[in-house]
Amino acid sequence: MDVDDLRNRVQALGWFHSIDLGNGVVTPGLGVADYLTSGELPDFEDRTVLDIGAWDGYYSFLAERHGASHVTALDHYVWGVNLGQRQAYWAECASRGELPDHSRDTVEFWDPTLPGQRGFQFAKEVLDSKVEPVVADFMSVDLEALGTFDIVLYLGVLYHMKEPLTALERLRHVTREVAVVETEAINVVGYEDHELVRFLAGNEVNLDFGNWYVPSLPALRAMCRAAGFARVETVRGPPGVETRRTQHIVNSLRRPDQSVNSYRAVVQAFV
Repeated sequence: MDVDDLRNRVQALGWFHSIDLGNGVVTPGLGVADYLTSGELPDFEDRTVLDIGAWDGYYSFLAERHGASHVTALDHYVWGVNLGQRQAYWAECASRGELPDHSRDTVEFWDPTLPGQRGFQFAKEVLDSKVEPVVADFMSVDLEALGTFDIVLYLGVLYHMKEPLTALERLRHVTREVAVVETEAINVVGYEDHELVRFLAGNEVNLDFGNWYVPSLPALRAMCRAAGFARVETVRGPPGVETRRTQHIVNSLRRPDQSVNSYRAVVQAFV
């Protein structure tokens, strides 16, 4: 297709990721402003890769471009749930001060035509990619049938899980070398070394009712170890960490809600 046709087809789709399709055309992603850099990711060369929660496939295509021998893009929720209907329902719940019934997501709001996969499939076609899509819920898919992979990407998923430790145990089951975990995290001033987890029943994070547990960095590292990983390395921790003495001074001057800071943590968990 020519460049104008490419641009028109891109604009006709909804996008979460900003993916370079060539010829100066980049998909207008919505939700990710801070992608992981090459220094924050493992070497993909000649590795098999599983991208859990792939969405439009930014990291799947990145791994393939950097020499992965085979890439599997797994998603379920954002590919099959009609996010427009779900968002309207969530807004209605918020206006009434109620919590949503999440069981409706994959029943009432499920669309078997997989509207959320259209961006991925279009990018795959344009990039002539061999990434293999798998439509499955990682928390219920048969892990033996799914197989194991040298590198597993678990980016922006953990805090959406109702059972985060179970999720990490399943992650360990499919990982042969290293899993990269990126998640919403908290840094509590004065308690930086404590394994803390914040529970969310509402939409406090990004107006999203689909968030449940937000860990501190020590909690995230401990959870990975408890799930069976042998070693955990911090790739991205709390920004602008102050000295302990300064932290306590600042904490004494803050309102209670100012002592909890949110950021995106990244760790690599090794088998």
